[in-house]
Amino acid sequence: MSQLVAKAKTLVNKMIVAARPQLYEFWKYAKVELTPPLPADFQKLKQTAESAKLASKKDMKGQLKKSGLSQVTVGEAWLNVLVTVEVITWFYMGEVIGRRHFVGYKV
Repeated sequence: MSQLVAKAKTLVNKMIVAARPQLYEFWKYAKVELTPPLPADFQKLKQTAESAKLASKKDMKGQLKKSGLSQVTVGEAWLNVLVTVEVITWFYMGEVIGRRHFVGYKV
């Protein structure tokens, strides 16, 4: 029994030594990325949102005219619908081929 405990201790020590560099790197990034936002961050976010709101209100009418959405003919719209249906169909065909089963997943 004591041999088993000794082997377990050496194994745990080896695992700790092997994992130490990865843990140091994880903690280095976790200290930076996982900190909660500061009040200054909220102020900056609020200013950015307000400026984006004002810019979108100004450009909305101009963008609609520039995009040509109001100039699409019925034939072009129908072609766009057919292309969209074709893309969706091929997506689902790929799903069926990937599953190798027509209905649902094999359980």
